[in-house]
Amino acid sequence: MDGVISQLVAGVSIGSVLLFVALGLALTFGQMGVINMAHGEFIMAGAYTAWIMQNILGDAGLSLIVSIPIAFLVGGLLGVILEEVLLRRMYHRPLDTLLATFGVSLILQQAARSIFGAPNKEVRSPEWLAGSVELLGAAIPVKRIFILVLLVIVVAALASLLTYTSLGRRIRAVVLNRDLAEATGISTRATDRLTFFIGSGLAGIAGVALTLIGSTGPTLGTNYIVDAFLVVVIGGIGQIRGAILAAFALGIAQAFIEMSTTATWARFIVLILIVLFLQWKPQGMFVVRTRSLA
Repeated sequence: MDGVISQLVAGVSIGSVLLFVALGLALTFGQMGVINMAHGEFIMAGAYTAWIMQNILGDAGLSLIVSIPIAFLVGGLLGVILEEVLLRRMYHRPLDTLLATFGVSLILQQAARSIFGAPNKEVRSPEWLAGSVELLGAAIPVKRIFILVLLVIVVAALASLLTYTSLGRRIRAVVLNRDLAEATGISTRATDRLTFFIGSGLAGIAGVALTLIGSTGPTLGTNYIVDAFLVVVIGGIGQIRGAILAAFALGIAQAFIEMSTTATWARFIVLILIVLFLQWKPQGMFVVRTRSLA
């Protein structure tokens, strides 16, 4: 029983990381249909922001708290620049956006090597995140608990934004029917720009969270971008609730499969399960139904 609880805890931990890196992608991919391969580099930028703030402030705890909003701004600004300079000319051309943003990701990786160097950087964790907490016989690292709590706050804030604010209503209107939204006076260009800012900013926050469980390097984002797209596709394009369910389902499945095999085989088996699921439901767990759909 203790082994089952330990794997469940590990699965939730893996799922929280997957959701963190996929959350912003689910928002932008769902609204604009843009395949942003540079999303991982926005995560990398957030991680380097945490490293820079720690070098400036010195105190690990203070720098962690301060770096969260700053990483959001850094990631958001990078996203707005990418959308304004490149992506706004490629809407409704997903393959073109994939190739273009893949090139941007390579440029950003090389820029990170030139600025920060090729070796990975270590971000110190605050003392109050050291150790673990016992839960039903399973030891849970405090760092993982902090990431989960931060994720809950971010998801709650995003859900509130989409549900209760005028911007959220505009975003939902554009997702449902872009042409009709424009006909009612909604500026889809401004909405797209703000959405990309928020989605890219969430990637920056994810980068800060990832510094707590690993080192920071130029290829940090490439380690997570494929998993992020899998979460988005399985959950359903543009479906935040689908992304939440998909992330934790994948995390728990991988953790339990690892009980009887290795981590490599677990990832392979999970990938096979994903392929089978998409054969059964190619549009993901949830589908947006509008009058524009056939």
